[in-house]
Amino acid sequence: MIPGMDKLIDGKAAAESIFSEVAAETADFASRHRAPFITVIIVGEDPASQVYVKNKVTAAARCGIGSSLIELPASVEASYLVERLDRLNADRGVDGVLVQMPLPPHIDQQTVIEAISPAKDVDGLHPYNVGRLATDKPRFVPCTPRGILELLARYGVATEGRRAVVVGRSILVGKPMALLLARKHRSGNATVTMCHSQTEDLGAVTREADILVAAIGKARVITGDMIKDGAVVIDVGTNRIADPAAKRGYRLTGDVDFESAYPKVSLITPVPGGVGPMTVAMLMRNTLQAAKWAHGVENEG
Repeated sequence: MIPGMDKLIDGKAAAESIFSEVAAETADFASRHRAPFITVIIVGEDPASQVYVKNKVTAAARCGIGSSLIELPASVEASYLVERLDRLNADRGVDGVLVQMPLPPHIDQQTVIEAISPAKDVDGLHPYNVGRLATDKPRFVPCTPRGILELLARYGVATEGRRAVVVGRSILVGKPMALLLARKHRSGNATVTMCHSQTEDLGAVTREADILVAAIGKARVITGDMIKDGAVVIDVGTNRIADPAAKRGYRLTGDVDFESAYPKVSLITPVPGGVGPMTVAMLMRNTLQAAKWAHGVENEG
């Protein structure tokens, strides 16, 4: 178990460990082949997306992974974006390709996801990779759910035979998280319930959870009275709440009401500093793995 503050799951510390591990593995791989390489595309000037992209590029440099950033205006045509993806798919020097979401309204997100080669889909969102996960033969696993499993493992949280509730059904977090927790694997074998915005009496379901993953994108929607005593709570939410006293005029809060939840839980991820850093760390792992597969190295790590 990672040393931490009482019940807090320290995602930042875990991510730092993973960055060091990936850097060592990358150096070894590069000595025999070449350094892995990721290209990140951002469309438009969404401030949050720009921060996320910067974090990814910085993490790649720390891990010895090469990277390039393609910045496109919000007005770009979808056909041009797909054309750029086609060129990246054909470039043998690029191992991973990531398009930062969300995209402008005139660009269909699924079309863009499907335009990325499954072999370079380090976000794990292409239907091929989603299908592999659904059939218990995963290749690329979406970074946030993969990071959550890593946190559970590092904190000694057993999933086998436990009741898990996932609040949220997005392709980015909710659906793959439920599949991972339910699959026949030492980090799965949980009995999983997926909830969403239309679930009636949400609290009645969440109170059954030994492991509760909140990823619905609504600030503080999960309160302490909705949590089972001793539950492990993973808060994926990153919601901006106006706060004139804060330097940037806002503060970040999760989907869980931390103050009322904390007395009930055995472990909980804070926001920020919980799941977020792990998402970036798992992107680095996926990029290294993409390079390995491109060079015929099947085993991970």
